[in-house]
Amino acid sequence: MNMDETITQEEMKKDTEEIKIEELKKKPKTAKKTTAKKAKTKEPKIMTEKKPRKEKKEGEKTTKTKKDKEKRDKSEKTDFSHIKIFGRWDSNISVENPGLRNYISLEARFLPRSAGIHRSRFHKSKMHITERLALHFFVTGHSGKKHRLTSGRFGGNFNNVMKIIEKAFSIIEEKEKKNPVEVLVRAIENAALREEIISYQMGSIMARESVITAPQRRVDRTLRFFAQGSYKKSFGKKKSVSECLADELIAASKNSSDSYGIKEKERIENEASGAR
Repeated sequence: MNMDETITQEEMKKDTEEIKIEELKKKPKTAKKTTAKKAKTKEPKIMTEKKPRKEKKEGEKTTKTKKDKEKRDKSEKTDFSHIKIFGRWDSNISVENPGLRNYISLEARFLPRSAGIHRSRFHKSKMHITERLALHFFVTGHSGKKHRLTSGRFGGNFNNVMKIIEKAFSIIEEKEKKNPVEVLVRAIENAALREEIISYQMGSIMARESVITAPQRRVDRTLRFFAQGSYKKSFGKKKSVSECLADELIAASKNSSDSYGIKEKERIENEASGAR
């Protein structure tokens, strides 16, 4: 083949390609436009008049929040003052000692048993005071870091302890003609320690120093003295524990030296005054 013939064939191919491109550009795109129009066409919206917005006043928000808080407070603070301990004795009693007021709980309960609900730092102060007294009866024979007397009759049996306290309360009511819960509170106030002794090693000597007792410890130690004193008086004798507990609480409420708790308080405070 000659050079002229090859050039002419290449020019012909280019011309045919250009013609095809021009024909494609000139073709109408009617189908695509119609489909796009159909997709775009929608029902016309009916325009409605917009309602004017109410301008909120500054006081409206505060009133609503106050009402909500009042409703919540009413739902949370339900009145249980009609409930009595063991269905017999009222616990709406005022604590006269200001140092012990926050640590003696007198909430209205039918059965003073929390079953391990309170687990915070000062959980004892949320327990009812009769429940705290009952818990000290589980280890009545333990004193001075030794278990001197057996307390197996109370171990792990909460119902027996509650029966003893209920009997003691009924004996107090018969003798004194008073609310036994009030007698218990007055006994704690009278027998609560104010100061005690701590010992620490200083060189080769054990030094002793008087210290003011914390209010939580004051309540705990007095309840321990009541439980231990009543159990020691009834151990191996015909007198029952409930009778001894009733006598103990009555004597402590009158600030009498017949009470084991009052004796221990005086003994410890005398030792502390000598170690000042």
